[in-house]
Amino acid sequence: MTEKMTAAVMYAVGDVRIEQVDKPVPGPGEALLKVACCGVCGSDLSRMFESGPHKLPLICGHEFSAHIEELGEGVTGFEIGELVSVPPMIPCFKCPPCVQGQFSLCEDYDYYGSRRHGAYAQYVAGPAHLLLKVPQDLDPRAAAMVDPAAVSLHAIYRTRLRMGDRVAVLGGGGPIGLFSVQWAKLAGAGEVVAIDVTPDKAKLALEAGADHATSSNAELEPLIGKGFDLVIETSGVPVVEDLAVSITARHGQVVLIGIPHADVVIKEKTWARLMRLEIDVLGSWNSFSAPYPGAEWQTTVAKMASGELKWEFMITHEEPVERVPELIGQMARREVVSSKVLFHPNGKP
Repeated sequence: MTEKMTAAVMYAVGDVRIEQVDKPVPGPGEALLKVACCGVCGSDLSRMFESGPHKLPLICGHEFSAHIEELGEGVTGFEIGELVSVPPMIPCFKCPPCVQGQFSLCEDYDYYGSRRHGAYAQYVAGPAHLLLKVPQDLDPRAAAMVDPAAVSLHAIYRTRLRMGDRVAVLGGGGPIGLFSVQWAKLAGAGEVVAIDVTPDKAKLALEAGADHATSSNAELEPLIGKGFDLVIETSGVPVVEDLAVSITARHGQVVLIGIPHADVVIKEKTWARLMRLEIDVLGSWNSFSAPYPGAEWQTTVAKMASGELKWEFMITHEEPVERVPELIGQMARREVVSSKVLFHPNGKP
């Protein structure tokens, strides 16, 4: 008889059901992973309750850590019970970007939680050689948060941030914003200002190390001065993209991480600033580089293990997987205030 497991299965936009489904079986070169923790990404909100995924039915969830449960044929270098962080992208390793080591730009990738079943489930199976070993005394919750931290660091790597620079982080109370605050400080930023419209989330940025945290334009205005050398935009809110450019200094940079789900309008005055001050606008996508999964992931794990990169303070919810449909639905409808939300499909570690 096929073994079963509990999973949150999506059948349509807004239709997510807790069901007993077949437990995956690892094929050659794969590992069966017992999910320890799976975090909620902002993309899950739109994927599950607004725009839909690439395929249905689907088990979403891609920010996760796991313990090795079983090894498929030919897999070596891992031990049963070993804790790993799971990079969600499965590159093809064949397309031109992959050959150049630019795995975030892979043209034919697979992805946990959007193109293949993810980790809002007790078990996941996937390629063993892409798993990232972490120190075995690292908290599994931290190992599940390597992905958003690496996304933030990948964006920092896209810029020319220098010691002493003034940095603004928009959406500074969400996980990627809170990691961006910390990375900017670790990179030597002289001043970091975090902006988040939710006062309680803005306060979290102070705990992350921001020099100032604001939740309104009135609070932000006296802090702008001649502008910020680097603006990190993590919210994806269309009007915030305009704000990002409007507070950037001469020859400054804006790096865009957030994903808008509506048209972005840049005001005429803001466009003039962009041109006249020769501001650079950069896109940042995913978190990977060579050798896979890249320095972003390796550095994140090292800084978490050393305690230099803080993560626990941003966790606002820890829940069993059975609460996925209800809680993520509430998040999508803005009915709850949250920063990092974690689900524990096999109970809290």
